[in-house]
Amino acid sequence: MEQILRINHLEKYYGKGSILTKAIDDISFEVCKGEFLGIMGASGSGKSTLLNCISTIDTPTGGEIFLNKNNISKIPESGLAKFRRENLGFVFQDFNLLDTLTVEENIGLSLIINHENEDDIKNRIDNISAKLGINDILKKFPYEISGGQKQRCACGRALVNEPTLLLADEPTGALDSNASMMLMNTFQKINKRDHATILMVTHDVFSASFCSRILFLKDGKIFSELVRGDRDRKELFSEIMDITALLGGKSNVV
Repeated sequence: MEQILRINHLEKYYGKGSILTKAIDDISFEVCKGEFLGIMGASGSGKSTLLNCISTIDTPTGGEIFLNKNNISKIPESGLAKFRRENLGFVFQDFNLLDTLTVEENIGLSLIINHENEDDIKNRIDNISAKLGINDILKKFPYEISGGQKQRCACGRALVNEPTLLLADEPTGALDSNASMMLMNTFQKINKRDHATILMVTHDVFSASFCSRILFLKDGKIFSELVRGDRDRKELFSEIMDITALLGGKSNVV
């Protein structure tokens, strides 16, 4: 399978001398096109730091990150915003929608910034909103819709640019159980139907059970790996529970 993301001996340290903290300690892994990868770990395991490094929000202390064979660390500061817009989609726990814009405008904002053709913008918004089941709320504002609808709007905003990699940071953290189920079904659908490549950081076993592969972090290192294979979601859920029980504990790294 085609390799999309390669993490090579990644390290991230905070502090110095005797108070040095290793948030990420020599992590290496790959993500292939069309994969739905989950990153799990207790609070302080380094999973959020890892996501921040991949998304170029944070800078690694050592190692390399390649996206489509491009070394992210070699991209100049002036080019990072453009790189994110063209290659990465983001779904956050708290939605990060602009309340002064409609759902339609929130979804299409990056296309407008990129000076895309107006007709193309409308067609792409209509297409992605139909797939996400939110085409009937496009003219509403974020304060007029539910949490689940807000998160699907955030998904539309992340996917409308057809990113190389969709990054999701605790996407169900602010949702109730029904909205969480709808969102994870949506993720699984776009992964299988559209071959979207998704990397999701989560502490939630239910959400992780939708993934095709899961990496478990502990103290900044990869503790274990679980591949779905032929397991159904209930079987995977049970195995994830077993591994998370072994992880336990907390440290002082986020």
